[in-house]
Amino acid sequence: MNRRRLIALAASGAALLGLTGLALVFQRQNDPDSFLAVALLQGAVYLVAVWAVWNGDSSRRLVVGIAAIAMLMRVAVLCAPPYLSTDVYRYVWDGRVTAAGINPYRYVPADPNLEMLRDSEIFPHINRAGLAVTIYPPAAEAIFLAVTRVSESVTAMKAAMVGFEIITFAVLVHLLAAEGLPTGRVVVYAWHPLPLWEFASSGHIDAALIALVVAALWAARRSRGGLGGLFLAGATLTKFYPAVLLPALYRRWRSAMPTIFALAIIVAYLPFIGVGWRVFGFLGGYAGEEGFDAGGTGFYLLGLLRQLPPLATVSARAYAVGAIAILVALGAAIALTRDPVRSPFPSATLLATTFIILVSPHYPWYFAWLIVFACFIRSLALLWLTTLCLLLYLVPVESHIVRDAHRLVVESMIYGPFAALAIVDLWYHRHHQHRGATRSS
Repeated sequence: MNRRRLIALAASGAALLGLTGLALVFQRQNDPDSFLAVALLQGAVYLVAVWAVWNGDSSRRLVVGIAAIAMLMRVAVLCAPPYLSTDVYRYVWDGRVTAAGINPYRYVPADPNLEMLRDSEIFPHINRAGLAVTIYPPAAEAIFLAVTRVSESVTAMKAAMVGFEIITFAVLVHLLAAEGLPTGRVVVYAWHPLPLWEFASSGHIDAALIALVVAALWAARRSRGGLGGLFLAGATLTKFYPAVLLPALYRRWRSAMPTIFALAIIVAYLPFIGVGWRVFGFLGGYAGEEGFDAGGTGFYLLGLLRQLPPLATVSARAYAVGAIAILVALGAAIALTRDPVRSPFPSATLLATTFIILVSPHYPWYFAWLIVFACFIRSLALLWLTTLCLLLYLVPVESHIVRDAHRLVVESMIYGPFAALAIVDLWYHRHHQHRGATRSS
């Protein structure tokens, strides 16, 4: 790495640490607008760091320095109370319920049968306590149980998520080296402000999901289909959506990966099957709450289509069928044509990004897994999407089921430039491939 880029990287790291402290000050003052402004400023500084390392070297000292700054940022926010979300309190509660020998999919937290488990630190902060049983699949519940056997505290749960981030960091460094890419690119994940605030601060379980997805990609890269299926099942059993990556990891005419994936899913649910279909918890209610039901107000692209008079009456069912058809067709094309010798990252990136765009989640932490793919593929669009998704905090939670002008503007600020940058990315990669083909001939 040349001197200019090294100075830019060091300055970026120092600035990110300083901005982290400033953001914590605004958290304590309960000033969400100022906090969001600082987080977005972190995103701008972060992009300078990405530029500095993208075509750099694979120095071990550089990776250690990146890791040190990443940990200092996380330690600073780890001890602060959750600010953007209260989900972590549900995690601790679920671990406590399971430890008591009670099926977490059976009762809502406010049910009288769980009265003996209530306390003054966790229970009062649980969202939807009187409405929803847990939504989290069995692997997530196993993590909640394991962490709460060490400590039934929010800080312990957040520390566990940082632990999963450390795993992600280590595997990413290994994968970058295996792909022949500069290991300094791990900064793309390590210094990104989204994981900082969603995992170290809010403690979202998506940190575990990302670690398992990266492990599945590692297994696929080493042609270990069974292990890849097991890791991908673990990610899917943490939150459901990583299942869309199945075609990217599948090797034609080899059944080990999908077989182990399916068996792991079935076995994981068996201990909870006593509640019948309620084993999927609040999933259906959550989909309705987020506007993914018959009204379809939760889908950004559908809302955009409905702005056009000829498409004003497009139903949510038609959109959902179309979205599923796109994902199935894309997955089939990848599974049947991907060369098993080649890297799984391009096809996995395409599937993950397509899924997120079609679903358009309303919470920023759902975008965090896309950062992993940005470590391997030059994509201004992914960097924009995973940074600007923080703007979703400008849309009140209560408005997620209402399609209004404010929400449409906020989401268009995220997805509009993303689409333009995706076209730039496509042009760049095609131009790069063409130049490579010309030189080889």
